[in-house]
Amino acid sequence: MKVKVISRSTDEHTKERSQDLQRVFHNYDPAIRTQEKAVEYVRALNAAKLDKIFAKPFVGAMDGHIDAISCMAKNMNHLVGIFSGSMDGDIRLWDIASRRTVHQFPGHQGAVRGLAVSTDGRVLVSCGTDCSVRLWAVPISTAMELDVSSDKSVEPLETYVWKNAFRSVDHQWNFDRFATGGAGVDIWNHNRSAPEQSLEWGTDTVISVRFNPGQPDLLATSASDRSIALYDLRMGKPTAKLIMATKTNSICWNPMEPFNFTAANEDCNCYSFDSRKLNAATCVHKDHVSAVMDIDYSPTGREFVTGSYDRTVRIFQYNGGHSREIYHTKRMQRVFCVKFSCDASYVISGSDDTNLRLWKAKASEQLGVLLPREKKRHEYHEAVKNRYKHLPEVKRIVRHRHLPKPIYKATGLRRTMIEAERRREEKRKAHSAPGSITSKPLRQRRIVRVEE
Repeated sequence: MKVKVISRSTDEHTKERSQDLQRVFHNYDPAIRTQEKAVEYVRALNAAKLDKIFAKPFVGAMDGHIDAISCMAKNMNHLVGIFSGSMDGDIRLWDIASRRTVHQFPGHQGAVRGLAVSTDGRVLVSCGTDCSVRLWAVPISTAMELDVSSDKSVEPLETYVWKNAFRSVDHQWNFDRFATGGAGVDIWNHNRSAPEQSLEWGTDTVISVRFNPGQPDLLATSASDRSIALYDLRMGKPTAKLIMATKTNSICWNPMEPFNFTAANEDCNCYSFDSRKLNAATCVHKDHVSAVMDIDYSPTGREFVTGSYDRTVRIFQYNGGHSREIYHTKRMQRVFCVKFSCDASYVISGSDDTNLRLWKAKASEQLGVLLPREKKRHEYHEAVKNRYKHLPEVKRIVRHRHLPKPIYKATGLRRTMIEAERRREEKRKAHSAPGSITSKPLRQRRIVRVEE
């Protein structure tokens, strides 16, 4: 005969200290917990609502420039430092933690249009409309504790003057070479006062230059003739060229999938491409209502941030068609440059109103040190939200955003125009001979041609 006995150990139930939490034992048998899904659904709803309550993304503004901020650069070797350049020739190094200027780099006589930091974090390269490229020694990390009253100015290591104005600069990964964009693409060395190579493919002014993080000899550029070109420095010549319907303002490579890049375009959209197959975009990212001015990927490669002429900053998933977050303030004007912080926790934006602004990458994220129980609670809330994210009520709460009135009206107008164009295309196709008119998919519609 089998006898079942309830056995409990007092050690499992007795508190070791008076501050300890009482242990609670749950029986997870689904036959007993018949309302489990209903309870979880309510928890998902509450988690989504709590996210909205605690969504305060704006951390602070950094003011000090006296003209519009045109470019930024981050130092991969220092978490809290970021460089900014303005249209009056001023370059500053900021300490994000204290939100104050640590160093200034005076010297440019015109607008600073490009900043880049070497991979080892020791050299800052700047270029501008005064036809000069300047190399600066980056102050060591202990300089972050400088006294406010001390002299913050730094003299350039080298100054190279060239024939034309520059629009952008980027440093090669793991080497002492950098590329500038202007009338053409020039490859420079730290130790030479003239370019090593000059690359050209019948382009107009080069707007953006970016080195590939996985293949350091591969270079992507965008130009004002609406082209995106790929160059291979080993061969010293271009490999592929893509002509789009509108101009591309900025390019950024995905750091985790370095064969993919995303282009910020004048037509309010961003286009992700596979560099091995340029005849169609892998994803079209829509939501802005004016030209997208700058783009930067998160170090994780899962998200990127964009800044637009419509005075907003948006965060997109790398494979998402619509933004997951939009940031705006009453005072923020046209956004010219954006950067993700090196730990993917913050976003920095530079705008026409001379301010840098610091935002949280996750609007409702709790700052500071979290207790283990708090961390588990946040993880559980994320898990239940993710499980029930497709249900209408949870989806509505998570997606809802308050927009400024001009953005809201422009979004409605843009939607009306797109719908009118779609109806016009359908009528044209209906009143034409079958097969005479073919409509291109959205991922190919803005591509004019690809040249090899």
